[in-house]
Amino acid sequence: MPYITDRIAHDADAHVFEAPDWLDGFLTDNQRRDLAPYLQLNPHTMAEVESQRAGYRDDPYRARDEAEITLRKNFQALGAIDREERPAAIDFLGVASQLMFTTAGLRMLGAAEGQPDPAVVSTLNRAHNEAMVEFCSVDRRLLPALAVSLHDLDTAPGLATDAIDMGAAALMVPSACPLNHGPTHVRLDGVWAQAEAAGIPVVFHVGGGTAMNPTYKKNGLPPVKDFIGGDDNFTSVSYMAIPEAPMQTLATMIFDGVLDRFPDLKIGVIEMGASWVPGWMRSMDSSAHAFVKNEERLRSLSLLPSEYVRRQVRATPYPHEPVGWIIDQAGPEVCLFSTDYPHIEGGRQPVKRFDASLDNEGIGGAAREAFYRTNYEDLMGSALEVL
Repeated sequence: MPYITDRIAHDADAHVFEAPDWLDGFLTDNQRRDLAPYLQLNPHTMAEVESQRAGYRDDPYRARDEAEITLRKNFQALGAIDREERPAAIDFLGVASQLMFTTAGLRMLGAAEGQPDPAVVSTLNRAHNEAMVEFCSVDRRLLPALAVSLHDLDTAPGLATDAIDMGAAALMVPSACPLNHGPTHVRLDGVWAQAEAAGIPVVFHVGGGTAMNPTYKKNGLPPVKDFIGGDDNFTSVSYMAIPEAPMQTLATMIFDGVLDRFPDLKIGVIEMGASWVPGWMRSMDSSAHAFVKNEERLRSLSLLPSEYVRRQVRATPYPHEPVGWIIDQAGPEVCLFSTDYPHIEGGRQPVKRFDASLDNEGIGGAAREAFYRTNYEDLMGSALEVL
């Protein structure tokens, strides 16, 4: 029996879990040489892949695929690395679609944003996008989020065009500010305009933001391990830095009028939590009230900042967050269900945990359906026409 059987639910955050050679077929030898510093950022070796998948093909293991669909993680999960298996994983999860993201590529793409040669960044973006499209090609329920670097004002609109032509279901851009210009630079309007015209969202994803200053770790105490036993993923302190970039970038996009100029553009904030959203919305409204007399850009806005959020911004809470409270405070339009499959962070019982929080706040009816289904359908727009 599928994990979800009693409702229509879309998964706003799911992943490929890539082997170290995942981009080999999409790069020439010269390109692999040029991109070597970034390709080597994949934290997994082939030996690790093989070790984690020991016994994966054995009949007793495969007989439990459906029963253990939310229990197996990373390389041990069904369809994490093998695209031909992914349709069965979708069936067993019981979701209507999955918005698909890279895993190893998040680190590579983030590191390349500081590369002074835009051709290198563009090559990595395109190779990533081709790999994602190929993985997702096995099932129309797999909707690929394709990378568009905002690092170079000259190349960004062309990267958006290429991604849309490849079949992007969403344009994934960094939430961190580019090095040499703001994310609201008018020459980036070509990116937002193309997404709006195509009816697909622009999305931020964790890994494309601003990392915690590592000096915080220098506290004279023993190192703190992350939840998977190393020091490379999030701890309680580094977790707190996750919303920093989307809060600042989205506020700037709202204050500088991007969401006003492109009223049908939708923005997804994926795997960056949502507990911060209600207070951030109120802070923006307070800022607009405080500075409206001095700033023409604020007087030009047709809505309150929080109203742009409800109209155009959608975010995925983590399973441990109080989603019922977030919906109560931010409005029923904002939150999206996700599993983070096959990552550990998604937990083993996301529906149970989300439902408990919704129940605690008395969230039901249309607001509950919005969380699991209709907010996602509003976000994804024409990308869902393939279903």
